[in-house]
Amino acid sequence: MSNNIMQSRHDEYHKLTRGERIGYGMGDFAQNLVFGTIGGFLALHMLTVNTISTATAGFIFLFVRIINVLWDPMVGTYVDKRSSLAGKYRPWLLRAGVPLVILSALLFAPIPGIQGSVPFAFVVYLALDLVYSVVNIPYGSLNASLTRDPESIDKLTSTRMMLANSANLLVYTLFPMFVQMASPKDRSLKDTGFFGLELNMGNYTDPSANYAWFGVYSIYMLIGAVALFICYKFTQERVVATAEQTANVKATDLFHELRHNRPLVILGLFFMLAFTFMFFMNTVNGFFNQYVVGHSEWMGAIGLVASIPGIVFPVFWPRLKKIFGKKGFFHLFLGMFIVGELLTYVWSREAMHDALWLAYISTFIKQWGLSSATGFMWALVPEVVAYGELKTGKRNAAIINAIMGLFFKIGFTLGGAIPLWLLAAA
Repeated sequence: MSNNIMQSRHDEYHKLTRGERIGYGMGDFAQNLVFGTIGGFLALHMLTVNTISTATAGFIFLFVRIINVLWDPMVGTYVDKRSSLAGKYRPWLLRAGVPLVILSALLFAPIPGIQGSVPFAFVVYLALDLVYSVVNIPYGSLNASLTRDPESIDKLTSTRMMLANSANLLVYTLFPMFVQMASPKDRSLKDTGFFGLELNMGNYTDPSANYAWFGVYSIYMLIGAVALFICYKFTQERVVATAEQTANVKATDLFHELRHNRPLVILGLFFMLAFTFMFFMNTVNGFFNQYVVGHSEWMGAIGLVASIPGIVFPVFWPRLKKIFGKKGFFHLFLGMFIVGELLTYVWSREAMHDALWLAYISTFIKQWGLSSATGFMWALVPEVVAYGELKTGKRNAAIINAIMGLFFKIGFTLGGAIPLWLLAAA
């Protein structure tokens, strides 16, 4: 057993410092830069800049997710059965983090001769998704290994969601604006929706914008790599499996957890549904702003409004949980999400296309609801791990996070693929 693990046994109820919470949250920041951009803009890039058909893109997303059904449990089992001097989970942030950012950038790479190549897009996206699991599953397991202290876990959830949504600000507010500013075709002065701010922007859905996409995304990936290193540097594993528990980990533990850990199944299904809605919304936003309301230049301003609830309000989540309880918390914010979506439908009506105020209000309400509901549910994962340990005698943190990651990716796939299938059928 490593020194890191032996020392951790004496302080499982450690009160996390602000620096430790921020350090861990930088992992969410990094992964949202990578997969937030992929989830929000890869489909748009594939269909317009890369000129891949909607049906083909939908097939790629679906096939890769089928592979995940086998891959993620294997990763979870492998990680749970091993440890090193640096810990059981932390080292994977560096081992797989570098390949992750390189493969991500390759998806947007304007390499002569392969633009629009389906085999290239398929292979790179498949490799990226496999490597992402090797980062995300240990990272999620690290969350349950920092402390058992409930108050610290609630504060950690608030901190990491603030950082995750700060990354979303860079992704959904600034990324499309930066790419349009760097795009060479059809450049003109456009109103961004930022209180009269006008910028010279080009058409980022034209194949000539390939270098603009790659340049902006590469910078984002460099920032993501630094954030992953910070996460590695400022975290410590304290709640870990014993040597005996580690030796007894088996691949079949996945089915054992699903059979005996009912909260895991319930939370997993909620993950799937919540992220289906989230990534459906993220996938269609670019198309919606470009082709339905005809205001792609507003995407930066609307993205800023969407980011505010996730950055400003997570600090109030622990207090709101005490007032409403866990179930009431989710009912409140899922209700807000539904109201926001209804207002978005009103904005989609032709007479309301130019109503920027309605775009702001509908976006703010639905993002406040969805970011709060999906953000706070991560605080329940350590509780699910602890419940599984109580029921089975095994602390299978990585296997449980692999299961949660699988539900997340099913939602990610459905949210990304369904819009493409609908477009192909239209």
